[in-house]
Amino acid sequence: MVWRRASGAKRRGPLVVLLHGHGVDERDIFPLGEIFPHDATVAAIRGPIASEGGFRWFAHHAVGRPQAASLADGMAYVDAWIGAQDASSVWLVGFSGGAIMAAALLASAPQRYAGVAMLHGGLPFDAGISLDAGALRGCEVFYGYGEADDVMPRALVNRSRAYLSAESGAHVEIHGYRAGHGIPPAEERDLARWYAALT
Repeated sequence: MVWRRASGAKRRGPLVVLLHGHGVDERDIFPLGEIFPHDATVAAIRGPIASEGGFRWFAHHAVGRPQAASLADGMAYVDAWIGAQDASSVWLVGFSGGAIMAAALLASAPQRYAGVAMLHGGLPFDAGISLDAGALRGCEVFYGYGEADDVMPRALVNRSRAYLSAESGAHVEIHGYRAGHGIPPAEERDLARWYAALT
């Protein structure tokens, strides 16, 4: 993992946990941490499964379709790491497969997280995670997707958007960007503004 410790903090502060996409490692997503104020600690952790020259959080049947047992193992891995930290609040920011992991963690413990951002991923439907109507009631969620994304299945993006906006009960911001499977500057700005408004 790589860290940026909070500067000048006299008490426990927020912890922003960055979850990378599949086939890379923590260094790939760590630069995104620069959009968060320096009174927050930012940590990018590495997925537990070596894959494609990098790492991933879970095995899957196909892109966007996690294997339930592997997803549960990955959730336990991240959950144990977070549980060992001392923070006033915990925020999850995941990209691609990391976004699916972030969504699974939120759905399993909705009150644990101050906010969760899912970037260019989706929700873990049909993977042993309860996503009933109202499951994320009151949660703060940011969902960003690329209108030209050729990696994440469009059906998953559409289903995730529909659930978040109409069924989840979350306080949700949903943004589509003229982008592929990557985070454009406009998304970074929106994410920074969303976080600032909630802290």
